[in-house]
Amino acid sequence: MLGKLATYLRLCGYDAAYVLDDRDGDQRDEQRASDGDDERTEKGSRATVDPGDDEIADWARASGRTLLTRDVDLAAQVDGAVLLTSRDVGDQLRELVAAGYELSLADPPARCAACNGRLHAVGSGESTPPYAPDSAATDCWRCRDCEQVFWKGSHWDDVRDRLDAL
Repeated sequence: MLGKLATYLRLCGYDAAYVLDDRDGDQRDEQRASDGDDERTEKGSRATVDPGDDEIADWARASGRTLLTRDVDLAAQVDGAVLLTSRDVGDQLRELVAAGYELSLADPPARCAACNGRLHAVGSGESTPPYAPDSAATDCWRCRDCEQVFWKGSHWDDVRDRLDAL
């Protein structure tokens, strides 16, 4: 699965939907795939669902997305799909750069790393959760969908360093 890759792409500003994201049927920025009758188990904030290749291919075509996959058979079903060969996210990022994708952090951040929702700036002095810095001292962004708060901290620096090394 490509969940870590989806996170990196979101940090780069890409609208990167991930097949195992919780697809609860609500309309966020784009239409999500339907739930179907798949069995679900909760794992953190993400529901794990194993849709079949046909469902994934239909969803990618209907949504107009570029499909990134490690599955040879699935890639063959969707025009313009990008077949990745590595399991390592660093190598996957290098494969995307080789395929012509621009990978640098979005500034300002545009997408939620957790759910792919759009971010908006938190006003100076606006309240933030206990895990986040004070918005009066640090620029922060809140996801319009899941309300998670983000800021440019050490994780941001680590991601930038990794992308710069590609």
